[in-house]
Amino acid sequence: MAELLNMPAVAAASADAVVSNWCIDEGATFREGDPLVVIETEKAQVEITAEAEGRLLKILAGASVQAEVGNPIAVVGGVDEEVSDVDAELARLGVGQAPEPVEEAPAGEVPRQRSAAATERIFASPLARKLAKEAGLRLGDLHGTGPGGRIVRKDVMAAVAARENAEPAGRLTPPAPVAVAPEPEPASPGLPAVPAEFDEVPHTRMRRAIAARLTESKRDAPHFYVRARCFADRLTGLRAELGGSEQVSVNDLVVKAVAKAHELVPDMNVVWTPESVHRLANVDVAVAVATDGGLATPVIRDCAGKSVSAIAAEIREQARKARDGALTQRDLKGGSITVSNLGMFGVEEFAAIINPPQSAILAVGAVRDDVVAVDGEVAIRKTMTVTLSVDHRPVDGVVAARWLAEFRTLVENPLRILA
Repeated sequence: MAELLNMPAVAAASADAVVSNWCIDEGATFREGDPLVVIETEKAQVEITAEAEGRLLKILAGASVQAEVGNPIAVVGGVDEEVSDVDAELARLGVGQAPEPVEEAPAGEVPRQRSAAATERIFASPLARKLAKEAGLRLGDLHGTGPGGRIVRKDVMAAVAARENAEPAGRLTPPAPVAVAPEPEPASPGLPAVPAEFDEVPHTRMRRAIAARLTESKRDAPHFYVRARCFADRLTGLRAELGGSEQVSVNDLVVKAVAKAHELVPDMNVVWTPESVHRLANVDVAVAVATDGGLATPVIRDCAGKSVSAIAAEIREQARKARDGALTQRDLKGGSITVSNLGMFGVEEFAAIINPPQSAILAVGAVRDDVVAVDGEVAIRKTMTVTLSVDHRPVDGVVAARWLAEFRTLVENPLRILA
């Protein structure tokens, strides 16, 4: 018998998600464990597999459609099942045939599904949306002439002009006022104004998620910062010895040193919640990875119990998954600290924003030759500057200072990292 396939809750506390793409065509059969659909959350894409064999009878939410958790996205049935009247079957399952109104999404967002029917996206610039609303125009009635059919300011103004020309001259109701941005003042008397030029890049779900998460972090978590300059001669020497076919990087050694420092100062391996401070049993370390869509932070689990080479291999695999958009929700969940390394770009030092609900993030600068004083003598040594951003709610300053001292000792005596 046919039944509904509903939008699953693929992320904790998630109210909705987006259908990224269907893995099989409508009408195709599938076996238990076969991938059916890829669901996109704010942080990752999750592949939903079949719990039993069957047939995909009807797709209700197509690619790029956003649906609330629990809403139907497809109708499935037995392998040999045929449905001659899909609309009647949908009615039997309690799904209306006609779609309810769909909220117009801001530029770059996907449409929000209120029923089982897929809907078409409406692209419009923020200014065009504002002008259309003030003029009492529906975006669906406008013809977009911008890139990709996007509705822009001149399209709204043309519609307003066409409406005014079509109305009788003796009408009693004045036209709705349209707010038009004033032209910029000339730079100097006698010279024409130069309009600002820009390319509009709509926000992706990932970019919106990053913005919301980091804004929340700076607003709610009282950051404080501790910084240290570490001698890195021995660290780079050990990296050269361990490199070879295993491709161990300085960053891999840093991640292992972070895990070791968490073992030595367990009061840093905590996260803040409204009810209590959680002391974590395992040392899981997130690693910041740059992707085309933004920054991802996959978590390397049980770093304290793994070898450096195992950590290196896992970081490479997680980085590949991040760039391919294949991270799962589990890959991104957990940990109390993130390592963010911009040293490969020549950045000497920086401070990073904590990735909630974690309690710290370590910003790692470049390893560089530096002129320093050693035992009263001037010397050239390889140094690396690190800045630890800490959430002051679960972690006090003295705890962070102790942790940074242990981390610096490990970096400057890297054989202890391997112990």
